[in-house]
Amino acid sequence: MEFDLAFTTSHLVAFTMGLFSSMHCIGMCGSIIGTLTLSLSPEIRNNKSRLLPFVFNYNIGRITSYTIAGALAGVIQALITMPMGDISGHRLLQLLSAAVMTGAGLYIAGWFPRFAYIEKIGLRFWKMIEPFGRKLIPVKNYSQAYLFGMVWGWLPCGLVYSALALAATAGDIRQSALTMLFFGLGTLPAVMGVGIMTGILTRLSRMQHFKQAIGLFMIALALLAALPWLNPMAITSHSALH
Repeated sequence: MEFDLAFTTSHLVAFTMGLFSSMHCIGMCGSIIGTLTLSLSPEIRNNKSRLLPFVFNYNIGRITSYTIAGALAGVIQALITMPMGDISGHRLLQLLSAAVMTGAGLYIAGWFPRFAYIEKIGLRFWKMIEPFGRKLIPVKNYSQAYLFGMVWGWLPCGLVYSALALAATAGDIRQSALTMLFFGLGTLPAVMGVGIMTGILTRLSRMQHFKQAIGLFMIALALLAALPWLNPMAITSHSALH
């Protein structure tokens, strides 16, 4: 048996991380979907079958931005590991990723509200691109909805940053981008469901025990990032390698 250093998580874990962390962000995501919905004509807004494609294109745009951000995380990973060496640089990223993910888990559980300050990291960039999103309102077609989603995908979010920290340990640029793609796909059900099951999702997101369970799940992922040899999926056999 051999430890695969490039493996610290799986796409399934990234998807699950997005699925559960998005439940914490329904308030923010719901308000953005609300902005998009209110910008549409009443004929579209009051017809679920016509509204759904606009919401879907918005989300695909948002996930596109997550994927691009993942690729950038992969570039940063390469720049860090190059001078330090693959093993030392990758190990440093594992520990940094674990620290950010632990903070995110504690934040979701309600035990570390100051973690929200990490969102200031992307605030300057957000102020630069946010006006472009405003110019797309009112949204009149699917292309505008997609571009609107791409802009709002860069909204500063500590939980997205924790996913990026995870993506930075994925091994290379392609894997980092794929990690964020799967994270984005994980957020899709909750965000798409905001307009359909708003009451249920909102009540669920406000349950303290539910939020604490999600927080503990994030901390467990952080443990796997810090100590990836504990992850059974990080072990590959010689037969699989050759």
